[in-house]
Amino acid sequence: MRLGVLDVGSNTVHLLVVDARVGGAPIPAASHKAELRLAEHITDDGSMSREGADSLIRMIASCRQFAEDTGCSSVLPFVTSALREATNCDEIIARCKTETGVELRVLSGTEEARATFLAARRWYGWSAGTLAVFDIGGGSLEIAVGRDEEPEIALSVPVGAGRMTRRFGSDNVSEMRRYVRAEIGAVIGDVLRRGPFDKAVGTSKTFRTLGRITGTAPNAEGQFVNRVLNKDKLGAAALQMKEMKVSERSSLPGVSEGRAPQILAGAVVAKAAMDLAGIDNLELCPWALREGIIVNYLDHLDYFPDGSPKERRIVPRHTAKGLPAR
Repeated sequence: MRLGVLDVGSNTVHLLVVDARVGGAPIPAASHKAELRLAEHITDDGSMSREGADSLIRMIASCRQFAEDTGCSSVLPFVTSALREATNCDEIIARCKTETGVELRVLSGTEEARATFLAARRWYGWSAGTLAVFDIGGGSLEIAVGRDEEPEIALSVPVGAGRMTRRFGSDNVSEMRRYVRAEIGAVIGDVLRRGPFDKAVGTSKTFRTLGRITGTAPNAEGQFVNRVLNKDKLGAAALQMKEMKVSERSSLPGVSEGRAPQILAGAVVAKAAMDLAGIDNLELCPWALREGIIVNYLDHLDYFPDGSPKERRIVPRHTAKGLPAR
């Protein structure tokens, strides 16, 4: 079947279209995305501005049309920290449903961490043992650890790269570093008690970009190339970026103009997480939250006798751990 997964993030709205089947890896077929920087449209009273909401609605309508044009049978839409934390989140979601027909689902930080962990587990398999999974988004850092498909612990820490950039800028890196380490330090003991880790993994765009800066293979070499982010190289890159103007950072490998303003903050968060967790090297997993959402969806399909899938005609129950009950 052809599915679309629509990710409304703090920086980017991204519709990924995949060809998917139960028991097989989802194969990317098409992609439609735009950098809306929704987090920058949060006003002093905590609401998302009309301009931000309007741009989101237009993009959701565009994504729906793109999904139809590319033959998607279902679209799985979700929102993360920027819209989730807006005081007018419910109002914008209702407006989106009315104007576009798309009903956005709000994911909690814990749900993000669990779905991302599921994606990493499926990518690496059972032989990976105890996985520690780290994901830096625009608004938060997600951490999850466990031996199974359901992590033993899943946490969300509000130190995302975009959030830290807005709060501290590029001139207060020392203050940013202290703040980030205090926030991660408040929860890292709970993470370490689930160790030792057999494999430590970083996912999503910030980690992949930091990998490119420190010498990992470009995307053009494919998903199956082993990519590892080394802590010492990361520290050296952070020092280099600290001395660069924002406009200069886009000349670094893998850094787009849109990513350049917040990649230093991403490095500060990544280095803090690796230091406090005692990790020298993070393997960079090509699957992340979107793939976790797809895999979870496929896990909850029924089948007609001819083998064609149908959605279960029940409202999925949710466990305390955040994913639909099996």
